[in-house]
Amino acid sequence: METKQQRAIIVGVELQHDDHFAYAMEELRNLAAACEIEVIGELTQKASRINPSHYLGTGKVQELARLLEEDEEAAVIFNDELSPSQIRNLEADLDRQVIDRTVLILNIFAERAKTKEAQLQVEVARLQYLLPRLSGMREALGRQGGGAGLKNKGTGETQLELDRRRIEERITALQRELHSMVLRRQLQRKQRHKNEVPVVCLVGYTNSGKSSLMNALVDTYHPGEEKEVLAKNMLFATLETAVRSIELPDHKTFLLTDTVGFVSRLPHHLVKAFRSTLEEVAEADLLVHVADSADPQVAQHMEVTTETLKALGADGIPTIFAYNKADLAGRPYPLVEGDTLSLSATERKGIDELTDMIRARVFTDFIRCEILVPYDRGSLVSYFNENAHIRETSYEEEGTRLLLECKLSDYEKYKNDFTELSREA
Repeated sequence: METKQQRAIIVGVELQHDDHFAYAMEELRNLAAACEIEVIGELTQKASRINPSHYLGTGKVQELARLLEEDEEAAVIFNDELSPSQIRNLEADLDRQVIDRTVLILNIFAERAKTKEAQLQVEVARLQYLLPRLSGMREALGRQGGGAGLKNKGTGETQLELDRRRIEERITALQRELHSMVLRRQLQRKQRHKNEVPVVCLVGYTNSGKSSLMNALVDTYHPGEEKEVLAKNMLFATLETAVRSIELPDHKTFLLTDTVGFVSRLPHHLVKAFRSTLEEVAEADLLVHVADSADPQVAQHMEVTTETLKALGADGIPTIFAYNKADLAGRPYPLVEGDTLSLSATERKGIDELTDMIRARVFTDFIRCEILVPYDRGSLVSYFNENAHIRETSYEEEGTRLLLECKLSDYEKYKNDFTELSREA
């Protein structure tokens, strides 16, 4: 049997000096679509402040009630996080399900979370959102506990305290489990630094094509190895940090990290819950800020990403700006202009240019040199063949002559085992 798609009316209050209101409402439509909710109407109000009891003014609540009469099953989605009393009052007056922006995003995250860590993070955020809203849910129970005298008084309140304690205990247990995962990831990060493998992090607005770009790089340098990540044309397709090792033809290796996409007004519960995952960004050697150049709101998206990076303490990291989906935007590509690149991840055009830009920024500790390795140190020639970029090899009377590009640390480690003929920093 076919299930009926849920329908809803979206509602927002435009405060003074809010230049991004129209965009926020459009994004709310997209968030609803990501939850498979059909938006059948929209109601907005201009105001100097949010109504503390109903979010909207009295007249607008009545107008909303009239709109809802046209569809008996439609819910209402609000463009802000509502307080417990606002939800309670609106549901009482409208007799409909009331959903706020935070619940919408939490639902999407819950649906998309695939790894254990992402699922735990979403549950923590959901419970933290639920905690202050328990009283509304328990009000009916409290009323039942009234009656004459004091005999049954407080039954609802006692139940409320039990619920609150259970939720707080659950949050503590989840946070303990998450903490052990964070420690494990910190250990992995220390190991990477020890191995001197540079980390390149893909950041950007949700659905800008970060995962597609990661797959394009993986497919270019590791074809057929099935290391691709999920890439879909939807909001928050990626909720877990994916790390892939990319080995270039010249034996240079870097770690490429794909992160959760950003969104405007991301609920603070989620930012807090996902902070440990996003800390990966602050540890990177280079950021690739991926933007959907075909989206009319690309400038706004990039601003949100920049502000989020600032909040994470990652605003000082060297950055490449990758304008993705250039094929849909009608802009010339591949095109490099300073720290900016126009490309198309799906068409695999601009990948070589991006690789060159990454190479120039993260492999600064490499030197070019010409060396002569004695024949009795043949193992060193094998080592450089595997770990350096050999440009030329010839066999002289005294040993093997190599023209190569290698890590400065390798050069310093083995410099007593060969004769240097020339060196270029």
